[in-house]
Amino acid sequence: MFDDTSYTTRTTTADAEKNGHENIEPLDGGVQAWMTVAGSWMIQFCTLGYISAFGVYQDYYTRDFLSHKSPSEISWIGSFQLFMQYAPGILVGRAFDSGYFHYMIAAGSFIQVVCTFMLSLTHQGQYYQVFLSQAIGIGFGQSLLFLPSLSIIGHHFKRRRAFATGVAVTGASCGGIVWPVMLNQLGQRTSFANAIRATGGVVAALLFCANLMMRTTHRVRSAHVGGDVDVVRDILMDGAFMVSVIAACFVCLGFFFPYFYLQLYSIDKGINPNWAFYTLAILNAGSILGRLLPNFFADHIGPYNMIIPCIAFTSFLLFALLGSDIRDVAGIVVFALAYGFFSGSYYSLIPSLISLATKNISELGTRMGVAFSCVGLFMLFGTPIDGALLRTDNPDSYAWSRCIAFCGAMVLCGAATMVLSRVLFVHSGRHKAMGRGQLI
Repeated sequence: MFDDTSYTTRTTTADAEKNGHENIEPLDGGVQAWMTVAGSWMIQFCTLGYISAFGVYQDYYTRDFLSHKSPSEISWIGSFQLFMQYAPGILVGRAFDSGYFHYMIAAGSFIQVVCTFMLSLTHQGQYYQVFLSQAIGIGFGQSLLFLPSLSIIGHHFKRRRAFATGVAVTGASCGGIVWPVMLNQLGQRTSFANAIRATGGVVAALLFCANLMMRTTHRVRSAHVGGDVDVVRDILMDGAFMVSVIAACFVCLGFFFPYFYLQLYSIDKGINPNWAFYTLAILNAGSILGRLLPNFFADHIGPYNMIIPCIAFTSFLLFALLGSDIRDVAGIVVFALAYGFFSGSYYSLIPSLISLATKNISELGTRMGVAFSCVGLFMLFGTPIDGALLRTDNPDSYAWSRCIAFCGAMVLCGAATMVLSRVLFVHSGRHKAMGRGQLI
């Protein structure tokens, strides 16, 4: 797996010269390549992994810190943080393709660390303070970290890109295990503010290491506005790619429900809070294998052939939760592990799917940016819609059934739309250019 060095082959074409960059053909492996994966793992731990713990914040804000606000209003904090992480994707992607990778990683690290400590200084009941520091501040810092840390893997891997991406994204799973336990335990023993400060210290250390470990194969190049416009136009005209983006948008309307509400759901259903505090950690533990095994097989049977059943099973699990009305620890644990596996598979396969649709690796960042920007808009509304559906006339009760039914239906629509994307990809004939025996 580990070679002595990491190589990248460059060839220049007329189209590449027109757009102001080179075609890059990455070769798999090398110490520097896997060091970059390790750095990406740390960033995933601190970005998506940290957001995966928002259920702890949702529960704490709903029952204590912002108890005068509804679950829907509180969920806007988490959804806007996700939106801020994804929405600037087009700009971040073009900056990545232009060679500004290290600048973005350094700036994003600084912003996230500062805003995390600012969050610990907010006052109880002050919604706007929490929103500014967590939703806008941390979210913006993570936007400069998340997409570049995934895109950079494409500079070092080709044949094993899906597996390398899966390894990196397990950082989000591990973060989703560590952060909820850390916040809950330290919050009980000291204060929630001190718990947030402790997470800020860990984030600072990991992001510092990530900045030192990661390397890019792109040099900073001068901007070519006309070329940038041409690249974005070509991406928007790619039918199979845009339909897959629409599928991802549907999925995001229901996908994050357990990550935001499973802890609150467990407590509301009578689960002992000492157990309920671990539901998010269990959910993310299940996603570790989900982000490794399907990505390993995706390198052999194709990302489309893996991501479609993973989305379908995610929808099935939501409908199973709706029908079973789980009220015991064993049921919650089984659901959390299974949902973590299949939802984690979906999340880690998306970058591989985008790479599959990318004709020129030098536009990978822009293509991922377009996808992430579109998905970010739907992330902004997904969990607040869930929160609004939970509301009843009694502020101490929640309408779980209609909320879960909506989430399951949206994820199922995403699976059906992803099937259409695969059909369009095959119909375009692009799979034939990938080589004999290569599956999609």
